[in-house]
Amino acid sequence: MFWAARDRGGPVTEQPDTFPRLLLHQASARPDRPAFREKDLGIWQTWTWAQVAGEVRILACGLAAQGFKRGDRLAVIGDNRPRLYWAMMAAQALGGVPVPLYQDAVAAEMAFVLQDADIGFAVVEDQEQVDKLLEVLPQCPQLKHICFDDPRGLRHYGQTELTGFQDLQAAGREFAQRNPDFFADELGKGRPSDVAVILYTSGTTGHPKGVSQTHAALIQTARVLVAFDGFVDRDDILCYLPMAWVGDFLYSYAQMHIAGFCLNCPESPDTVMTDLREIGPTYYFGPPRVYENILTQVMIRIEDAGWIKRRMFHTFMGVAKRVGMGILEGKPGIPLKDRLLYRLGEILVYGPLKNVLGMSRIRVAYTGG
Repeated sequence: MFWAARDRGGPVTEQPDTFPRLLLHQASARPDRPAFREKDLGIWQTWTWAQVAGEVRILACGLAAQGFKRGDRLAVIGDNRPRLYWAMMAAQALGGVPVPLYQDAVAAEMAFVLQDADIGFAVVEDQEQVDKLLEVLPQCPQLKHICFDDPRGLRHYGQTELTGFQDLQAAGREFAQRNPDFFADELGKGRPSDVAVILYTSGTTGHPKGVSQTHAALIQTARVLVAFDGFVDRDDILCYLPMAWVGDFLYSYAQMHIAGFCLNCPESPDTVMTDLREIGPTYYFGPPRVYENILTQVMIRIEDAGWIKRRMFHTFMGVAKRVGMGILEGKPGIPLKDRLLYRLGEILVYGPLKNVLGMSRIRVAYTGG
């Protein structure tokens, strides 16, 4: 089930102009298409767009029950997890601003962002992130509510600021029953000029600097990128880069709202390559270091292979370097011999290699940063 936003008593326009309205648009247009997948204990769990819209509604109502209101800031800390993305959606639905933080930041670094952005609410992944926030609570008295997703190790924590994700959902269901029109009314108040997210720099040359981005700016950029690459709801992307990085927010979060494709969250940072092979995404984004690591792993394995395989690999990689780009771009003038060699290389080397790396289905790949 999903809920339509109300804007001055009328329905949402055909061109949704905020992320919460885009969420409801996708839930209406493709309710049964997968929106999120997460690998948990070796098994991929799937949520459809309609299910995500329902989860976000309940989560938003839970935050409202705790006192979250328009203009408030919500810290989001952890690895790529569906519930953390939903927390960002819920904050935006209430007119608040999500502020994702780098999950590997130390407590002191988090304290600066919490103070600078005047953050009063946080949704975090696990005990590690909870411990960091509890450590800086004396420095951040405005932080009143910390919700955690994974309860392992937190059973005996008695701080009043802590709330389990399931408890927050229960509060949200109760709040929604008492206020059935609340969620739709809040969505109707949103404007494209509202701040959609505050993203902080890594702070390598000093204190991190917060950058505010509006719904209008991010949505317009995402629309252009989706149109350029021709993304559709059948595409898949693996989300493994930090949620606090602008690349993840734009290329994953923003574009999924426009194209309706699925975000796939790996089980852990250590299983990314395995999960990549299992999902076989059609869209892949990685900084140069990721591609360099993949190349290093491939070259090490090739050097350990037999001489026939080594010779075949280096021969056909030479062909790819010489004419591969021209063939992929459809340039004329490439000799028939090179085209045939490239086709043979696809059968003997390129295809099997892409399959092993989980890149057989990739049709759009980017790097940058």
